[in-house]
Amino acid sequence: MKIVVIGGSGLIGAKLVAKLGEHGHEAVAASPRSGVNTITGEGLAEALEGASVVVDVSNSPSFEDAAVLEFFETSTRNLLAAEAVAGVGHHVALSVVGTERLSESGFFRAKIAQEKLIKESSIPYSIVHATQFFEFVGSIAEAAADGDTVRLAPVLIQPMAAEDVAGAVGRVSVGSPVNGTVEVAGPERFRLDELVRQGLSARDDPREVIADPHARYFGAELSERTLVPGDDAILTETRFGDWLSRSTIGK
Repeated sequence: MKIVVIGGSGLIGAKLVAKLGEHGHEAVAASPRSGVNTITGEGLAEALEGASVVVDVSNSPSFEDAAVLEFFETSTRNLLAAEAVAGVGHHVALSVVGTERLSESGFFRAKIAQEKLIKESSIPYSIVHATQFFEFVGSIAEAAADGDTVRLAPVLIQPMAAEDVAGAVGRVSVGSPVNGTVEVAGPERFRLDELVRQGLSARDDPREVIADPHARYFGAELSERTLVPGDDAILTETRFGDWLSRSTIGK
């Protein structure tokens, strides 16, 4: 089966392409680096020729409100139009658990817009909502940093490893379209401040993490369960402590 991975050179995309290839699929890594640009349309028709599935794990190069909205709307419209012409039978998109609850954030408003376009399209689809990646704990800290302190709301979060995200997206992409959303999450729940505190400590980062119920998460105020999935979520196996041990070896 030919599966085109949009954003195939990124953190999740590269892992996904490798996993699909290991299972005998023709996995095509499509990104500007390989001459495929979903904003301009360059190389898109050629990449999608003969494809059964398109998986979109791309991300905006800018998180500024207008820019990120423009990216996801333009890219998704172009993709869906090209898929209709190519006869693609399954569009898979990676999104985020809690997206619909985070509309105060420009980034998540853009993801909501992306999902709306997918749902309104004629292409059968599956949307994978994943929880935050372990790999992005440092980025969360940076976004919430103020000098030597990091302020985060002490709300629940159930993060997962990027490797497990790629595995979950891969399984969905080779299955039948669900025409709905699948949630995936890690095996453990943390408080957001506790998670980041552990991550920074493992990297000998001296910044102090302060629990602040009103601290914003990429522009949005959080409630207790904004970032956690429902009871039907598929749970992955990698635990944060084990991932930290592996990722800090040789630091």
